Amino acid sequence: MPDTTRNARITGGGKLDDAPLPPVVDRATYQAQLDELLLREKAHTREGDAIAAARRRLPMVEVDAKAILVGEDGPVTLLDVFEGRRQLVVYYHMWHEGQPAAGQCEGCTFFTSHMRELSYLHSRDVTYATFCEGSYEESARYRAFMGWDVPWYSAKGASALGVDEMGFGRIGCYLRDGDRVFETYWTTGRATERLANSYAVLDMTVYGRQEVWEDSPAGWPQPLATSGEQFRLNGRPTSQWPRLAAGRSEDLDSASTN
Repeated sequence: MPDTTRNARITGGGKLDDAPLPPVVDRATYQAQLDELLLREKAHTREGDAIAAARRRLPMVEVDAKAILVGEDGPVTLLDVFEGRRQLVVYYHMWHEGQPAAGQCEGCTFFTSHMRELSYLHSRDVTYATFCEGSYEESARYRAFMGWDVPWYSAKGASALGVDEMGFGRIGCYLRDGDRVFETYWTTGRATERLANSYAVLDMTVYGRQEVWEDSPAGWPQPLATSGEQFRLNGRPTSQWPRLAAGRSEDLDSASTN
């Protein structure tokens, strides 16, 4: 029998070589327990469908279609951000003014790094964009360093969009009706995990995400993952490391980012 009581706590980027193992059984026993779990997974999927159905039946509230944001070509209105499509989904990206790349929001970096292929959203008449809390000039250099190509705007001072009350680090959904714009849904906290397919993949693995709120067997790898450290590796947002390895400039004070 494997030793499942051994302390296998690791830190970000640690090795799993010494982690305990699940018990080994025959194929029939394994499949029987997997089938039981599948029933729960199907129920979970159906409940998710029911929640999405309820979300589609929510009322909506009008917002200022002329709210000003700043993009690559200068000031634009919220209506412009739709790019002619009927719906808009926005991730509100936190920003730490004046901080270097290593000091920027690790959670927002994590979620934004997952949003790459937008054609499927476009095929459903949905535009996706990032509204950053910081100035366009500074935050756009961070976007360039990270190699993100999603539409990027500064929402600094855009109080008409509820940034004063609801803040950043959230998702907002909007609907356009002619020249009018309505907010149909918003969410924050762990609900933003919908943007992160890495989490969905890790949830299928035997050691999971290795985060403090997970219920894992005794001795399972579970590092201290508080205050955003689950999104950091060696002192900076994890997804910055491949960019540095590729030779990208992390200078946010000049236009030298390549």
